[in-house]
Amino acid sequence: MNYEIVELSEKTVVGLSARTSNSAPDMHQTISGLWNDFYGKGVYSSISAKTTGKALEIYADYECDEKGTYTTMVGCETTDAAHLPDGASNLVIPAGKYAKFVVRGNMVEACVAFWEELWKMDLPRTFVCDFEEYQNADADNCEIHMYIGIR
Repeated sequence: MNYEIVELSEKTVVGLSARTSNSAPDMHQTISGLWNDFYGKGVYSSISAKTTGKALEIYADYECDEKGTYTTMVGCETTDAAHLPDGASNLVIPAGKYAKFVVRGNMVEACVAFWEELWKMDLPRTFVCDFEEYQNADADNCEIHMYIGIR
């Protein structure tokens, strides 16, 4: 898989979060529930001062690595983390070095295939924060920028 190394500034994200792991039997339901609630319960539309309006899925607070628990959040970047919609919280994506991958295709299939391939790679990951930035909302033909925190 091809990627480029990028330096990112800190980003503040507001959204809905949950704690899970890749081995949790309900991990997919947990994450899809966050997406459903994010849009279906009006959280997205209630977030003020969106910087781009692009949806993000963040993985942070790793217990250890991809085998441990982590916090996942569905949200969007904002400049106003003080005014939170009901049930929402904020999270900071730290500034730093990230490996940026571009994934295209069916939203779910492309994400699953990406993560399966990433876990086989020998990247110097930090396991501090990784995130997906959705460039469009076409579930069958999406473009997703995957950012993986590296040393």
